[in-house]
Amino acid sequence: MSTPANPVAVESLDPAPVWRFFAGIAAVPRPSKREERIRQHIKAVAKENRLPVREDAVGNLLIEVPASPGCQAAPITVLQGHLDMVCEKNAGTKHDFDNDPIKLIVEHDPTENEQIVRADGTTLGADNGIGVALGLAAACMPDVVHGPLELLFTADEEAGMTGANAVTPDFFSGRRLLNLDSEEDDALYIGSAGGCDTTLSWVLETCPPASSLELYRVTVKGLCGGHSGGDIHKNRGNANKLLARTLLGSRCDQLQLADFSGGSLRNAIAREARALVVGPSGTGAALEQAANRVQAEAARESAEDDPAIGVEKVARGEMPAVISVADTQCLLAALAALPHGVMSMHPDITGLVETSNNVATVTTTINETGGSIEVVVGTLSRSSSAVQIHVTLRQIAAVGKLAGAEVSATNGYPSWEPNVNSPVLATCRTVYEQLFGQAPTVTAIHAGLECGIIGERIGQMDMISFGPRITGAHSPDERVYVASVQRMWKYLRAVLAELAKA
Repeated sequence: MSTPANPVAVESLDPAPVWRFFAGIAAVPRPSKREERIRQHIKAVAKENRLPVREDAVGNLLIEVPASPGCQAAPITVLQGHLDMVCEKNAGTKHDFDNDPIKLIVEHDPTENEQIVRADGTTLGADNGIGVALGLAAACMPDVVHGPLELLFTADEEAGMTGANAVTPDFFSGRRLLNLDSEEDDALYIGSAGGCDTTLSWVLETCPPASSLELYRVTVKGLCGGHSGGDIHKNRGNANKLLARTLLGSRCDQLQLADFSGGSLRNAIAREARALVVGPSGTGAALEQAANRVQAEAARESAEDDPAIGVEKVARGEMPAVISVADTQCLLAALAALPHGVMSMHPDITGLVETSNNVATVTTTINETGGSIEVVVGTLSRSSSAVQIHVTLRQIAAVGKLAGAEVSATNGYPSWEPNVNSPVLATCRTVYEQLFGQAPTVTAIHAGLECGIIGERIGQMDMISFGPRITGAHSPDERVYVASVQRMWKYLRAVLAELAKA
């Protein structure tokens, strides 16, 4: 049974300090690039706890925390997370991410037989709000034993990692760092993928459609979506790819496109997409046949339980302007040709994706003066191999150039190279084994963590990443497991106590 949770209900969970801080964070809107209010909230928390806080030019925060009595000689440990969250919601969910708090729900998940916290039709923001909450609780609770700490909370991680990219060596002093932005509580991460955005854009002439043509809306929905790094290996459907496949699969060689829109974020697998097309008599039947076929294929070949591809005839009314048949076929062919999903597996780490690409977003914008539309396709490529990410970027650029697109690559960030001889790893591994009676998995992650950027910009950083179990990140299915938060709070405390001895 689901219970809509106010902050008091969430704060009643164990560990209470962590959930209290998380509830406060969830109440503050914090889309990427618009983190002003969450910065003010974190500053207020620091002030309330008499902790000095600094802000740099791009909005990163640094909170300095004095050591516990007797631990002043220990080296500084940096606890690091990011302030922003991915803002995704289900169709029909009324939520304004710029103004509304996240509506938290505490419930029992019968499938997992565990208590979880999720949001009401939106992303939860446990990525990385729960990591920030763990850091604040460690800093503010007097019974936590630790050496000197620095809490580094970066801006704009989810939409370009611009906060991490602006960090300077003089902003903080610690050179060992615990990143709290991982999502499996049985793993210690010592490496992550690098990434780069590619944008393909077309400006295409439009014209009024012939009066004899019929107008149809084709929609793809009901997909799982998810994190384009952490979930890319799960073979989930991509709404942009399925929509293009449906339109091409109709074999309507006179199809003309008025609109194609899908996905919303580079780092989220597109869950929904829609198109407006016109065609001659018989187009509707052909589209419905293609939709039924592609929907059945998607259910068989992917991890989707309920993909839905619909075709709806639209009353003519004021018919939208359309692009030519040739431009329509060229654009759809480009969308079909762009790579999506896992492109290679890591040669040395079993089960780890090495290289992938996400055909993330498609937007169509009518020129204000009329006569043309701009179609923009956004992709996000990831790889732990510098060579392979460049190969992937060249492949995407080649598809775009063959289709007549303007192509640009931006927001590149480096991979985080694993260091199996890390002293922090040795400490964290030993503490994990002592605390839980088993060895942790030590691995790398295909998602992009800020450790790679921070390590490149600062140098001489000893880093590791861990965190509580989160599933469905970057989608409205996001949830965090209460018992896992308890487990990671216990673990973080034990790690900090051990590091305080050094």
